[in-house]
Amino acid sequence: MYFLKRIIFAIPLLLVISALAFALVHLAPGGPFDRERAPASPEIERALKAKYHLDEPVWKQYLRYLGDLARGDFGVSLKYRNHTVNDIIAQGLPVSMVLGALAFGFAMGVGLPVGFFTAARRGRWPDYAGSFLATLAVCVPGFVIAPLLILFFSIKWKLLPVGLWETPWHMILPPIALGLFFAGKVARLFREGMLSAMQSEFITAARAKGLGENMLLLRHACRIAILPVVSYSGPMLADLLTGSFVIENIFQIPGIGVFLVNSSLNRDYTVVVSLSLLYAMLLIGMNLVVDFAYTRLDPRVKYE
Repeated sequence: MYFLKRIIFAIPLLLVISALAFALVHLAPGGPFDRERAPASPEIERALKAKYHLDEPVWKQYLRYLGDLARGDFGVSLKYRNHTVNDIIAQGLPVSMVLGALAFGFAMGVGLPVGFFTAARRGRWPDYAGSFLATLAVCVPGFVIAPLLILFFSIKWKLLPVGLWETPWHMILPPIALGLFFAGKVARLFREGMLSAMQSEFITAARAKGLGENMLLLRHACRIAILPVVSYSGPMLADLLTGSFVIENIFQIPGIGVFLVNSSLNRDYTVVVSLSLLYAMLLIGMNLVVDFAYTRLDPRVKYE
């Protein structure tokens, strides 16, 4: 019942997000036809606006957009001629999802071992070294990491391609640049979770019974320590999908983020609003999945 209520309450939330995105993009200066190669005559401009219903009041355009959206139609692009927003999503979303999934796997694959390793050796030099690297990863943004990776691995050492998204070799540097920040966050969360779990009463009781330290950490402490990471994984995965547009532009990856940036610059109203709404749906959906997974991992958690 709780999850059904969450889904129902998400509908008005998405309506508010779509209305705000629609209003803000129309308030921005300029229009979708301002960057045409040749200045359009007033007659052609009026015809274009009439074709795309831009001559109507904003509220009427929004209601028309909602009507199309109710039928599963995100509308047509004003700049990518002969392309609907559905076509753009179908083309770019799978690429962004693969990039996000690879970055998610990198973040978990690096963050969890580092967090476990530093917690198991608390107060020793491996703990300090691992914690320093995790903090450094969190402090350095992806748009700084990406050019450095390109400089060393692509230009200087010529080991990997500079950009694009064609072969498995192209799929190495972008996930690292995107996922390094989140790997640092996961490492810090898992370390703190491990330290907290190791101080709990049932761990103390198990240690008193003579259970080995490694078995104690792997079988008991990790089960509790992973819960904060699970809570963070939903927003993290949504951030990886929605926040990849910087990395996609640096590496020239044909994902949905590139369309969002270009459409924002070109005032492509339907694309900007639809992609913003899609990102909101992904964020809400990921948070819902995480809440459900949390109840499976810890039966003590109950949602009312």
